[in-house]
This record gives sequence, structure tokens and C-alpha cells, in this order.
Amino acid sequence: MLLFFIIVCAFSCKKQANNPPVTTDTVVVKPPPVQFITPSYNPSGLDTTKLFNPVPVVNNLARTDLYEISGVAASRINPGVLYIHNDSGNTNQVFMTDGAGANIGTLTLTPVGNRDWEDIAVGPGPVAGINYIYVGDIGDNNLQYPSIMVYRFPEPDLTGLTAPVSINISQVDIIQLKYPNGPHNAETLMVDPATKDIYIVTKANNISQIFTAKYPQSTTSATVMTPVVQIYMDHATAGDISPDGTQILMRSNQLIWYWKLPAGTSISAGLLTAPEVAPYANNEPQGEGICFAADNSGYYTDTEIRDHPGHLATMSFYKRK
Repeated sequence: MLLFFIIVCAFSCKKQANNPPVTTDTVVVKPPPVQFITPSYNPSGLDTTKLFNPVPVVNNLARTDLYEISGVAASRINPGVLYIHNDSGNTNQVFMTDGAGANIGTLTLTPVGNRDWEDIAVGPGPVAGINYIYVGDIGDNNLQYPSIMVYRFPEPDLTGLTAPVSINISQVDIIQLKYPNGPHNAETLMVDPATKDIYIVTKANNISQIFTAKYPQSTTSATVMTPVVQIYMDHATAGDISPDGTQILMRSNQLIWYWKLPAGTSISAGLLTAPEVAPYANNEPQGEGICFAADNSGYYTDTEIRDHPGHLATMSFYKRK
């Protein structure tokens, strides 16, 4: 019996000796905090620009089935054409209209879906001399997505086609982006026409954080964006950079900010300067999109109407004086 006890004890001690030591002090390494530059201007004391007519020209859209319009962007190669789209849970389609609200046609992005398309832009891309449409699948109301997507494809040439046209877009670049500080909801996508950098502006209470994805953006792996600046805009819903890169527009449901950049000023540096308040007639039940006219003659805004019975989808144009 004594021999059995000695054998069992020896086996148990040997087994315990082979086990790794148990540690109770676990060190959690936190990522460094994300640093933003905050402008020094007072957002409640901004001047008002006098460059645009305060009374917009407003037209109803010919299509009456677009209830959740979000972004708007002006074509660079099809004069007068505007690209618009619906947001979350709708079709993977970009609709074409103009300032008068005409139904010009539909572009269907066959390789991708519409998780939550929130903004659209037009700008340069990988091939010199080609203008691209950028669709921002960037909405995330529940802060649940580890990454967001921007879809990029060349603008179709509508010359000689009879409206309304229907075009399938089968070649789409998928640009996957990540924030360095966790998920955000965003509704603003802008493309720098000089550098081809992509800017994403978050939508939150009082402060909008602005990130950039430098060109060339990868289409094979996720790109972690770089923080640029945070501005005191409450719930930003859209933005745009003018075709010549010298002006910026950004909006919420209640107001529009306008930046005129000094010569040679980058977009990132320009966003640190004080904007001016641009005209907004408050004629939209849920103002969503904004873009410069391609010929610099003014800017357009549009609105969502799903939760506002009795309202019609409209296109508003604020003409430059």
C-alpha cells in the first residue's frame, strides 16, 4: 500500500511539473489614442457667404419611387447629369437625373449590394484622363461593421443614348476602409481632384471626425484611414469638393458650410480654416445630399422623404451670383 502511494505521488508531481505556470497578471496593450487637430474658430460666429443666391430653384423628380435619396454628384463628362442613390436596404443602383428632375436612367452595380449607401462623388482615379464615380457604402447606424466600402467605376458616356437608359456596371473596384478608432456612422464621402485621396466624415452629435485614405487605395486588402481633423458640425449628412479642388461644401439637415481655399491650400489644411455659412432655404424635410455643379455655377441639394408623408423628392439649386 505504501508502495502504491509513493508511485501515485511521483506520477502526480511529474504531471504538475510539466504544466505551464499559471499567471494571474494579464497585461492588455491598448492601441494609442487617435489624435485629431481641432480648428480654433468659433462655429457659432461664422460669417455668411454672399456668393450664392439664397433662394433656390426647386424641381420635383420625375421618378416618384425614390423615397430614401441620400447623395448627389455631378457628372464630369455628361453635361447637366446628376447621380443620386437611395440608402440602406435598397437596390444597388445609381439613378441619373438633372437639375430639372428628369429621369435620365439607371446604373446597376452588378458585383455589389447596398448595405447602406450614404454618399456619392465624382473624381479622378487609377487611369489618367478618366472620371470615376465613387459610391460610399459607409453608413453604420448601429456601429457594428468592422470596415466600410467605397465602390469606384468609370463614368459611362451617355452620348447618343436615348433616356431613360439602363446600364449594368460589371467592373467595380471595391475599396475596403477601416477607422483607426473603431466603427463610426458616416454619410459624407469626398474625393480630392488633385491627389485622388478619399475623405470620410463621420456623423455624430456636435463633432464630425474627418479621415482620409491616401491614393492609391488598395482594392485587395483593407486600408486603415488616417485621422485629419474634427470639426464642430452636428450630424454631417454630405459633402463635396469642387472639380478644381478650391472649394468645399459640407451639410447637415439644418445648415451648409462653405470653404473657399486660398491658392495652393490642400484639402486637409483647408478644413482647419473657418468656413462660411452658405444659403439653405430649409425646404427639405430631411436634407441629405449636396454637390457642386460641374461648371461651378452653384450647388445642388436633395432630400429623403420616406418618413415624411406628403412630401415629394426634389432637387434644389443655389445659383452662384
